[in-house]
Amino acid sequence: MSKYENAMKLMEERCGNGKEEVIALATISLSPNASGDPRPAVRMVCAYYEDGAFYISTDAKKNKMLQIEKNTEVSVCGLGWYAFQGMAENLGWVKDEKNTKIRENFKNIFDWFDEVGDEDNPTSIVLRITLTEGTITDNERKYGEWQYEVDFINHTVK
Repeated sequence: MSKYENAMKLMEERCGNGKEEVIALATISLSPNASGDPRPAVRMVCAYYEDGAFYISTDAKKNKMLQIEKNTEVSVCGLGWYAFQGMAENLGWVKDEKNTKIRENFKNIFDWFDEVGDEDNPTSIVLRITLTEGTITDNERKYGEWQYEVDFINHTVK
C-alpha cells in the first residue's frame, strides 16, 4: 500500500466511518487587527468526513459564512492529530435535491440535527470543506510512518 493510501486509511479511521467529528475551523476575519492586517477567526464545528472533505451544517448568515464569501481558503484541525488547509464551498440549502444524500448523513450522524438543524429555513445550508493539503500524525506508527504530509490534490504524501 502507498503512503497516500495509508494516510487515507488513517483519515477514515480518525474522522470517517459515519461519525461526528468536532473540528476547529479557521477563516479570515472581516475586521482587521489594530494595525489593519487580516486576522484569523476560529470556531469549533460539528462535521463529518467523507472522501477528502468535511461536511458541516450551518446557517448562511453566520460570520463564518460571511468570511468564507470573501475568502474560501480555510484551515481545519482536530484532536485526531491532524491539521489541514482546504477550500470552503456553500452547497446551498440543506433540503435542496442535490443535497439529499448529505442531509440523510446529517440526520444519521448528528444526533442533534432534527432538533436544531433548522432545515426548513432556506438559509440552513451545507458547508463543504474540500481538503487540499496538511499533516496527520500517527504516534502509534500503525501504518509505518509517524507523520504524513498529505497533498490531497495530487494524491501524494511526503
